[in-house]
Amino acid sequence: MRVFLLLLIPFFLSACYEPPDRLERIKSIGQLKVLTRNSPSIYYQGPLGPTGFEYELVKRFSDNLGVKLKVLVEPNARELLHQLDKHKGDFAAAKLLITPQRQSKYLFTVPYHKVTYQLVYRSGTRRPKKLAQMARLSIEISSDDSLISVLQNLKKKYPKLKWTVNPTASPEDLMQLVNEGLVDFTIVSSDEIKLNRRYYPELRLAFDINKPQDIAWAFEKTDDLSLYNAANNFLKQQKKSGALEALREQHFGYIKSFDYVGTRVFQRHIITRLPKFQPWFEKAGKDNKMDWMLLAAMSYQESHWNPDARSPTGVRGLMMLTRDTAKHIGVNNRVEPHQSIFGGAYYFTRLYKRLPHEIKDPDRLYFALAAYNLGYGHLRDALKLLKQSGKDHTKWVNLKKVLPLLRKKKWHEKLQYGYARGDEAVKYVENIRSYYDILKWEMARKWRENNNKPPIKALEIIPPAL
Repeated sequence: MRVFLLLLIPFFLSACYEPPDRLERIKSIGQLKVLTRNSPSIYYQGPLGPTGFEYELVKRFSDNLGVKLKVLVEPNARELLHQLDKHKGDFAAAKLLITPQRQSKYLFTVPYHKVTYQLVYRSGTRRPKKLAQMARLSIEISSDDSLISVLQNLKKKYPKLKWTVNPTASPEDLMQLVNEGLVDFTIVSSDEIKLNRRYYPELRLAFDINKPQDIAWAFEKTDDLSLYNAANNFLKQQKKSGALEALREQHFGYIKSFDYVGTRVFQRHIITRLPKFQPWFEKAGKDNKMDWMLLAAMSYQESHWNPDARSPTGVRGLMMLTRDTAKHIGVNNRVEPHQSIFGGAYYFTRLYKRLPHEIKDPDRLYFALAAYNLGYGHLRDALKLLKQSGKDHTKWVNLKKVLPLLRKKKWHEKLQYGYARGDEAVKYVENIRSYYDILKWEMARKWRENNNKPPIKALEIIPPAL
């Protein structure tokens, strides 16, 4: 009898045992597997490592769970969801639109972003003005099943509407083809055109073909909702705290104020002016442990790579050093290119290191750029105002809202360093960020041409040495 009871004990214990849910298993394994795709607006390898709006949001979620993030890249949304069906990832995060067809098969989290699809054409082409005209156009699109779904719905109203699907081309590929006049029209999401117009200045927007649509993370339909519920709670918290809006501003906000008309001039100057100074930018960047392309972007914003440039306030040279700053860092001749570049690099890195330790990259980089433009004293005044407001003083998205106050008498009279054109500092930083992106893209394209590689895509940016 005793032997019989001992044999029954494991059976009773197993009957009472509940297997861990999905969230517990992920925490136990220590890894979250997320399916995504390469795109400048989603996930790509940047100069500081993996980045992209979707990637950083997912990374915050994995950090919140206390596990490592493993990214699984698929070529398009259709294949990505196919891999989700095969249980290859825990969920999919790739700017997925919530559509009725998808909702019948997958669970979607609360929305965290909106995009529209936009008709894109080349400058010099007659601009279509309404949806009815699309039936007469030659339109080529990528194999984006969300877009195809939108077009199929439009076709019910406009039966003559037609399009061609290019199964091997990404939205970035098609924008390049339109820019070069090889494709008449394409349709891409608002995020994609916003990021890529800087690289393809001939692109123009005709109109939105649909209303803004929600995007969210997609999960398999299952009885175990532990991970899905955790993701929903996380996204709600990110939205409530303002962290989601700050992330959106970090990735897309700086592009709004950039002068698209000036892009062609900048690209021409990369060919005609930059080669003369590039070896010095590279050497000064290496000596000061900073990216030479960032230094070159700063110089372009300051002087358009004109060594004789002079501002009404008396700053001069490629890096537009003031007389006092030049004297302080040992620059004897501000218009001598070599001295200006090395002096500017040295001064910038000093500002970067001087910032409070709690300010981390990439925000630290933006703060240092603003200090280069305004002066460190004015930046300290802006930080003081930001701290008084109760907002996070380590985030650029918050500082950029405070900097314009330095112009207003109500505020600058109370500050140690007084009046400053803080709104110009905001534009200064955001212009440099766009010049930097374009320069990286152009350098990658040039490298690939010299090495007989296939045409450059916007996401294939060679990470510069930092």
